Amino acid sequence: MPTFTIGQAADLLGVSADTVRRWVDSGQLPASRTAGGRRRVDGAALARFSADRAGAGAAPPVPESARNHFSGLVTKVVKDKVMAQVEIQAGPFRVVSLMSREAADELELAPGVAAVASVKSTNVVVEIPGL
Repeated sequence: MPTFTIGQAADLLGVSADTVRRWVDSGQLPASRTAGGRRRVDGAALARFSADRAGAGAAPPVPESARNHFSGLVTKVVKDKVMAQVEIQAGPFRVVSLMSREAADELELAPGVAAVASVKSTNVVVEIPGL
């Protein structure tokens, strides 16, 4: 399962690294420490936290020029023999994409994986950052 640095988690949640540190310190967001003492947040835990926070009516982040790209965390993947439904929590926004099961398998989409939803008209394309 992927893990994220405090800074990466902050970017995915649309908040500052200090805010994520406060959530970790208060026990709201679980994190572990590496052998070097750095904090890492489990991807699945971050996905749950992100979805819960968005459902609680959290304020949206400051608008920026995203150009139809929404970075976030996969929160749910439902697959059948042919198709897959992928939910991404991008800050306060929930984005749902329907794609082939083959595409979802190739991208190894699962709760807690960082992904980017690229929206073009009525289609949502899911990408993995850095690939």
